Amino acid sequence: MLATIGSAIGLFAATNIDDIVVLTVLFLASSRGKPRPWQIIAGQYLGFITLVVISVIAALGLTIVPDEWVGFLGLIPLGIGVWTLIRGLRRNGDNDDDDPKITAVGLWSVAGITIANGADNISLYTPIFRTSTPVDVAIMIVVFLILVAVWCAAGRLIGTNKAVTEALERVEHWLVPAVFIGLGLFILIESGVIVRLIEVLA
Repeated sequence: MLATIGSAIGLFAATNIDDIVVLTVLFLASSRGKPRPWQIIAGQYLGFITLVVISVIAALGLTIVPDEWVGFLGLIPLGIGVWTLIRGLRRNGDNDDDDPKITAVGLWSVAGITIANGADNISLYTPIFRTSTPVDVAIMIVVFLILVAVWCAAGRLIGTNKAVTEALERVEHWLVPAVFIGLGLFILIESGVIVRLIEVLA
């Protein structure tokens, strides 16, 4: 059992280290208004549970989403990033001193970002679930769910830390959209969706 727990911790950390950056940015934005902390936490759990369910079903030999379509989920963070950037530019153009908020991000958007960023989770969880006993799978899932709370706490601690927020205050207008646009482009490129789309259109 201890070996299973240790493996689950290592697996979770390896597949979710980039989520710390996303959560930090979300909580940083939350300190300015939106999204609300409960939306970030609930959205993270909803998205992660969806990834686990997909992995379990895939481990049973079924496919919910064809691999060639998964990469299109990168459009979610990309769209949010572009929308946030446009809103920020409009506010600056109107000489509005209020901090721009990621108004496009709510519970469902956070869940979508989590799912979009979870292709590596599915690719690693599926074979491990397939070769593990039901008891071990259950233990791993419980560990995962506990660690989601730890990840959210870490993201909130960093994103709402006074020293961090003060240091990032000058670049926040650009940092938030840049992280989401970068994440969306990374998912689209890494998944090969863009190449396949070009091949289809060619």
